[in-house]
Amino acid sequence: MVDGVLIVDKPRGPTSHDVVAKVRRALGTKSVGHAGTLDPMATGVLVVAVGEATKLVPYLSAADKEYDATVTLGVATDTLDAEGRETSRAEVPASWRASLEGALEAERKRTMQLPPVFSAIHAKGARAHELARRGAAVELDERPVRVVSLDVTRVADAELGLRLTVSKGYYVRALARDLAARLGTVGHLSALRRVRAGAFSIAQAVLVDALDRDVALLPLAEAAARVLPTCTLTEAGVQHARAGRAVPLDDLASRDDREHAWLAPDGELVAIGRLDGGVGRVVRGFTARRPS
Repeated sequence: MVDGVLIVDKPRGPTSHDVVAKVRRALGTKSVGHAGTLDPMATGVLVVAVGEATKLVPYLSAADKEYDATVTLGVATDTLDAEGRETSRAEVPASWRASLEGALEAERKRTMQLPPVFSAIHAKGARAHELARRGAAVELDERPVRVVSLDVTRVADAELGLRLTVSKGYYVRALARDLAARLGTVGHLSALRRVRAGAFSIAQAVLVDALDRDVALLPLAEAAARVLPTCTLTEAGVQHARAGRAVPLDDLASRDDREHAWLAPDGELVAIGRLDGGVGRVVRGFTARRPS
């Protein structure tokens, strides 16, 4: 069984599911998932979990993400990006550059965001994008988000380059919509590249065409340590955790009540665990390595 985390540089065109399918074929395993969808138009960091690493997906996908984005002003689309159908055009005010910093500052202060109707969010028992493609009315609620940073990298006639770091759940396509509105026009996202997802950067990524059985995976313990604090167990603690039993405090190296990656003395990932009621409790266990 192959276990570990793979950072893929997704090209423009394939869906995130398409990339997962290619990893499955390349590694010869069905147990593959990804941590954070990229739209077909988007490129860059796609964190792929293989084997036992699929148990880490909620932790791998929780961190902030960094993007390079291009917003084109004057043209709106139904999907809010360049893949969509054009829905309207509007003049771009000559004063838009003078208004830009104020519009960006308003976005930096954002705490709630209205997602695009073409999204995977559930509405009326179906995915919002499925309803939208059928022409049904889609009403979504605003969701809490956080903008860590937002800076201009390039300004052209009706085009704007941005570098931004945002929380999980933030839609850069919605940024294009809302920023254009603040500038007195319409707009859409014309390019997007994810350059970092939490602790995983584009510098670590492999190209889809380079995927094969010899591709190097980030080991489970190392991947877990990038997204969680770690705690080493005693040998007795390992046995308790493997059996799903409560782990006495004397067998834990940490008294922190956050979820930790619990490691065996040899560094193997044993479980995700936390303190509860004065003992350690297993949140998610991992299969022990077979002796080589």
